[in-house]
Amino acid sequence: MPAKIRLQRFGKKGKPFYHIVIADGRAPRDGRSIEKIGTYDPLTNPATIELDFDKALNWIKVGAQPTDTVRSILSYKGVLYKNHLLKGVAKGALTEEQAEVKFNEWLKDKESRINAKKSDLASTARDERKTRLEAEAKVNEARLEVLNKRKADELAAIEAKAAEEAAALAAAAAEKEAEKAAKEEAAAPKAETTEAAEEVKEAPAAEETKEKTAE
Repeated sequence: MPAKIRLQRFGKKGKPFYHIVIADGRAPRDGRSIEKIGTYDPLTNPATIELDFDKALNWIKVGAQPTDTVRSILSYKGVLYKNHLLKGVAKGALTEEQAEVKFNEWLKDKESRINAKKSDLASTARDERKTRLEAEAKVNEARLEVLNKRKADELAAIEAKAAEEAAALAAAAAEKEAEKAAKEEAAAPKAETTEAAEEVKEAPAAEETKEKTAE
């Protein structure tokens, strides 16, 4: 049974990370591998692939069978296309120089498309960040508005209480002044009555003096 090129899982739960390995086709899935030829991290965008291109090509040339996922990885990195061109060279359909030119053109086009995708992702990330910041700014503005209204209401309540206390103090002072005035007004007639009584007492005494003088 030919060798297989497959993924060997590593990483933590929920955060997979894979080694691209060559394994005996008869070995169990988690069995011992023959050789490691790269790594694959599916959690990044785009996925991060590190691959020993020459080793992968050599294993494909000797008949190693990739799994579906690994086949996609090898196609993405150009290993399968390079193997296809080498088969064309072997059949005489094109020269090695022509095969190299075609492969370099493919690499250039591939790199251009990857860079465009990264640029689009970066632009999308910037737009999402801008939208998120604008939303956060609106939320903060609304919170500030609520806080300012609360402070204004608290200040108005304090001012109203202060005005109420001032009015109460003014009313108490006015009442005190009124009581004082009433007491002064009540004391004034008593003084006049006392003076009149004294005048009445003095009057008979004066008449007696006049009578004695007449005798």
